[in-house]
Amino acid sequence: MPRLKENELPPLDSEKPGLLEPIPLGAEDDGPPREDCIFCRIAEGEASSYKIYEDEYTLAFLDLAGDAEGHTLVIPKQHTENLVECGEDTAAHLMETVKSVSEHYVNSCGYQGVNILNASGESAQQSVPHLHFHIIPRRRDDGLNAWPSLGKNDRDLAEVCRQLSMISLPKEEEKVQKGGK
Repeated sequence: MPRLKENELPPLDSEKPGLLEPIPLGAEDDGPPREDCIFCRIAEGEASSYKIYEDEYTLAFLDLAGDAEGHTLVIPKQHTENLVECGEDTAAHLMETVKSVSEHYVNSCGYQGVNILNASGESAQQSVPHLHFHIIPRRRDDGLNAWPSLGKNDRDLAEVCRQLSMISLPKEEEKVQKGGK
C-alpha cells in the first residue's frame, strides 16, 4: 500500500485534528461537567473519593454507601445522564473499564464473580443523573442478593418479542413466532 510522504500531506488546520493526530473520543457526544452533579465533581477532583481505577475517559471509585464490600461505581468523566443518551465512544470506554475492573477483582483480589448493575432514567430508579455502572464483587456464600424480585409478568412472550425485536424476520419465521403454520 503506498504511503504519503510528509510533503504530500494536507496543511495542518489548527482548528481540526490532523490526519496523524488523535481525535478525542466522546467529546462530541457528551456534555461538559455540571457543578450540580456529584459525579462530575468527583471526576474533576472537587469531591473526594476512593479511586480504584482512572484513565482519560473513565473513573472507578468505591460507593460510599458501604452496603457491600468493594461496591464500585464506574462513570464516564464527561457528563452524560444515562446509557440511552450517551455516545457510542463513551459507552465503549465505559464498558472497557467495567470489564477491566471486574477482571481485576476476580483475577487479583480473591472474588469469584461480580454483579454489574445499571439504572438508566428516572423510571428505572436511577438515583444520580450521571451515567454509572455498579460493580459488586462477589464471593461464594457472601449472603448478598443483588437480584431484584420482579414477580410474574403474564404478557405473551411472542407478543413482547414482536414489540421489542430489532430483527427483521422472514415471513415464515414470523408465522412460527405468531403460532401459525
